[in-house]
Parts: sequence; C-alpha cells; structure tokens
Amino acid sequence: MEVIQAKSAGFCFGVARAVKMAEDLSRTAERPRMLGSVIHNRHVTAQLEERGMKIIAGPGEAQAGDSVLLRAHGAGREVYRALEERGAKVVDATCPKVARVQRIVEEAEREGRQPVMIGDPNHPEVRGVGGWCSRLLVFSGPEEAAKWLETAAVEAVEGLTVVAQTTLRREVWEDSLKILKKECTNLKIFDTICDATHTRQSEAAFLASQVDAMVVVGDPKSANTTHLTEICRQGCARVFQIENADELPWAELSGCARVGLTAGASTPASIIKEVKKTMSEEKILSEGMENFEELVEQYTNTLNTGDKVTGVITAITPTEVHVDLGCKQAGYIPVDQLSDDPSVKPEDVVKVGDEVELFVIRVNDVEGYATLSKKKIDSVKVWENIETAVENKDVLEGVVTEENKGGVVVSVKGVRVFVPASQSGLPRDAAMTELVKQHVKVRITEVNRARRRVVGSIKAVQQEARAAAAAEVWANIEVGKRYTGTVKSMTSYGVFVDIGGVDGMVHITDLSWSRIKHPNEVVAIGDTLDVYVISFDPEKRKISLGVKDRSTNPWQVFMDTYKVGDVANVRIVKLMTFGAFAEVVPGVDGLIHISQIADHRIEKPGDELSEGQKVEAKITAVDEEKQKISLSIRALLAPTPAPAEEVEE
Repeated sequence: MEVIQAKSAGFCFGVARAVKMAEDLSRTAERPRMLGSVIHNRHVTAQLEERGMKIIAGPGEAQAGDSVLLRAHGAGREVYRALEERGAKVVDATCPKVARVQRIVEEAEREGRQPVMIGDPNHPEVRGVGGWCSRLLVFSGPEEAAKWLETAAVEAVEGLTVVAQTTLRREVWEDSLKILKKECTNLKIFDTICDATHTRQSEAAFLASQVDAMVVVGDPKSANTTHLTEICRQGCARVFQIENADELPWAELSGCARVGLTAGASTPASIIKEVKKTMSEEKILSEGMENFEELVEQYTNTLNTGDKVTGVITAITPTEVHVDLGCKQAGYIPVDQLSDDPSVKPEDVVKVGDEVELFVIRVNDVEGYATLSKKKIDSVKVWENIETAVENKDVLEGVVTEENKGGVVVSVKGVRVFVPASQSGLPRDAAMTELVKQHVKVRITEVNRARRRVVGSIKAVQQEARAAAAAEVWANIEVGKRYTGTVKSMTSYGVFVDIGGVDGMVHITDLSWSRIKHPNEVVAIGDTLDVYVISFDPEKRKISLGVKDRSTNPWQVFMDTYKVGDVANVRIVKLMTFGAFAEVVPGVDGLIHISQIADHRIEKPGDELSEGQKVEAKITAVDEEKQKISLSIRALLAPTPAPAEEVEE
C-alpha cells in the first residue's frame, strides 16, 4: 500500500503565525489570555493551557494587566474597544487575510454600500467580520443568495460589496457570484478566499481522484478541514476524516493500493507526522511528498513570462519581496518593480499577508523561481482606468509634475497626462509654473494607448464645479442671505465678488460707511469678504451685494456719542465751493460752511483745508429729521479785533 501526502497539508501562514504568537505570549506575559481557542484544534489549545495560557469567553472576563490574544479568526471592533477599556493589552493574531476582509467591509459601509459575505454565518471569522460594520448580509451559498434576491427591494440590491469567508469552497463562491451578478448591476466583488486554502483544496481534489482512499486529518470543528473532506468525497468513494492517529480506520483501508493523506490548516505538523508514522508501523509504505509532486507535475500549469498571477506576500527585505504563488516556483519582486516612485519603501507598498496581482517578468525553471512585477500590472490597470474614464467622463486626480511646452504635465498614478495651457484653468497671462506640485483634478479628453499619449483638461473640471456651485447659489439665494466670497475684479464704481460660482456686484457706496473715492482704499483683488444679498435678478443673472454692517446705524452711533456744543476731531472728505464736508464718525458727515472755516474772509475752502486733513470742529447744529450736522472751526478760534473801516462797513 502506498501513502501519498499532499504538499500543502497542515498549518497555513495565518495559523502558524497565530500559534507562534500564542506560544511567545505564554512564555513572556505574566497573565496570558486568549479570547477563545487560538485555532480550531483542541490539541494545540491543550498545550497552550499547560503553559499557563487561559481561555476567556469574552472581553468581560478580562482584567487590567491581562495580555489578551485575539485568535486567527479575528474579532469585531467592539472587542478591541472593550478590552482597552478594561485595561487589558491586546495582542492581535488575526490572520492578515481575515484583517483584509474586515477592512473591505468597513470601507464599503463608509462608502454607503451594503457589505455581503458568502460563508458560514456561525463561523467565528464571519462573526468577527460582522463586527466591522453595522449590518453584514451573510449567505451560506447560492441558494440563500437567490432566496434573498426574490424578496429584497430593488434599492436593497444596489451597491453591494461582496467578500468571501477565507476558507470557503471555491465552487460555492463562484456559484453565489453567478446568482448575484444576474440581479445586481452596481456590484463590487473581492475574492478573499485564502490562496493557501485554494491551493490546499485543489491539491486535495486532484489527489482524491488518483487514490483508492483519502485520509483527512483535522479537528472536527475546523471549517477548512470539513471543506477538505467534502471536496475529497467528490473524487473518491472512501474518505475518512480523523482527528489523530488513534482514529485511523484500519479495516476500511485494508486492500487499498494507494491512500492519499491531507490535513486542514489548523492541524499541527506533529499530528500529521504521527499519523504517517503510525501508518508506516502498520507496514504501509510511505513514499511521501515526492510522489505527490510527481502527480502535481502532470496537471500543474507552469508559469510563463507575461502571465498575470496572484500571490501572497510572505516576506519583505530591503532589496526584494518574497511571494507565495501556490506553485512549485518561488516568486520574488525586486524593489524597483514594486512602484513607479523610487523613493517609496517596500513596506509602504505591500504588507506581509497581502494578496496581490502580479506580472511575470521572467521564469527560471532551473533554479525554480519567478521574477515578478507589481508596477507593470498597476500600470496596465491605470491605463484601463484611464480609458474607462474617457468613456464614463470620470474625473481623475493627479499631481502637476512639470511645465511643458504649451502646457503642463499631470502624473495620474504614474501615467503622464498633458494639459494644454488653454485647459489649465489659469488666466491667459498667468505662468504655468504656478501649478507645479499642485494636486489637481483632471478630465481625460484623449487617449492613444499605442503612442502612450493622454490629453486632459483641468479647466473642464473647474467649469463643471463652478456651474454646479452656481446652480446651488441660484436655487437657494434670498435677500439678506450672507455669503463668504472672494474679490475677483474691481472698477471705479465697485467690486465683483465670487460667492461660489456666481459673481455679485458690491457698489462703492455699499463697501463702507465711510466716504471713499475708489474701492482699492478698502479692498484688494483676492480679498475674502463677508457679504449679504441686497437684491437679485434671476433672469438677468445679476446680484447686488453689500458689505456694510446694517446692524450698526452710524447716525445712531453719532447721536449716542455727540451733542450740540461738543468738539469733535473730524476728517475733511470733500471740498465744495460753499464749504467742506467732514466725517464725524464713519458713515456720518457734517458740513463746515465756508464762513465757518476761518475767522477771516476766504475765497474758497481749499485756501485753508485739504481732503484727508484732520481738524477740530464744534458741533453747532443737528437736524435729526434730515440727519444733517453743522460744524464750525471758526467757533473754536480766538476772536481777532477787526479793522475800524471793516467795523464801519
């Protein structure tokens, strides 16, 4: 009898990582705890408990000072918060693949989408993922998805984001997607089945079709072990799921020429080794992994240069990133093939456990490795996104990298987009260098992928944004409504202020209570002003704005401050033939008659006064009804004796 062991039997990366973290914690922490079993294997759990690790059922059992390990299956957001509130230290052993699923559903809900998961609703991983959004729809398979679609409202099936339990059977996932794709148009799909799980299941399916019997080793509570058993039964009539060597079905295995051996991701190597050893002691010849690799060689497609592959990041070094491709070749990404930006660090681009799509640059079958590129696959995706953006008239974001002949260049995820000067959004005389290093939004107007030429427009995006803002202003404008605007241009009679896509006119008389000759005395182009609507005409698209604070009446300020007989320091604002107007308080002027300017006869006010001059003047009369004030400088001057002839005259 020949025993053939599957290559990928036993711990996967996430489980091995969690068990190691648990073992380290049991040695180093004073009060080590784990929230539930670290993995679905009672033998591993028992060993950890022997080393001092205690299992708690929930955060409520944790105490201050405890070091609590969160298992590979992950936990909800509230669990982290509850443990921190109780003063416990959180040691997160969540599988990186599971953590990615948590981030996806969290982001989906933030975008206003409905997260959907295909998996076992009672599995700890699924319950943990559900703790990262307010409501997670869980379908165990295509039947449940179809049943929900029959009763769900039309709006409920729009905007679904679909993920998979990491240990889900591939056929269940694909059948469920077929159902959802028929009814849902706005669907986002994330294939989150663990690559190691898929490899393990593929190997098990192939091995089961080549042998007389299959032995699957693993804890009966382990979901991935149960799935392995189900998969093996599709290709082999005799499949036996056992927990350890004591459960080997000797009677059923007798007479079998070839027996396949595989194990779930939660099964330690020691138990698999024990099963093999026991079978060997029973005179069963174990050919081991070599036989399986010979079988795999018959059906595994070899990698070729130019292939697109999906792999899992297993290690990051300063010079390269190691990738598990789930095949006989080891994969690595040179640092210069990670990103178009040479300044970024590898760990800023990828993390251990990330599942990434890659481009095969070269395959070395002799040494057994494949050289991969992430930036090439990213570049292809960007070009696809840009071509789609032209069709859908989408707006893309980028950074202006340089001024070019006739315009500027915008980098959109590594692709150079030329923006002509006429489409830059700047005034005709402005220097293009003003845009360099700025983040801008651009609409793609022309794409020639063969020539790698892309043309875009910043101005088109700005115009659309301004039109939308203008529509918003006209839809809600009313007299007295206040806006914060920017001074765009200036004339001798006032300024034009942009209040959000629409320009309004502030007349010079509404700029200030004080008398001014030109708007530049109080404002400059580019200034920010708080304005209010005086009047508007939707048909003529005209808006009259004011800046003066109507809540403060200058005349009332004058009346509260001065009375007849008081002396005020006034500013000469205008000279006339009959006298001079002087500002007493901002917005209130008084008249100094020519006869009250000096204590002697003068030909014209300009002989004694000039505009802008400040002088002392006495308030000689106030007409409250007409709001007029009479002032006198002469009344404050010491009387000078007049010549005799003038007295007689």
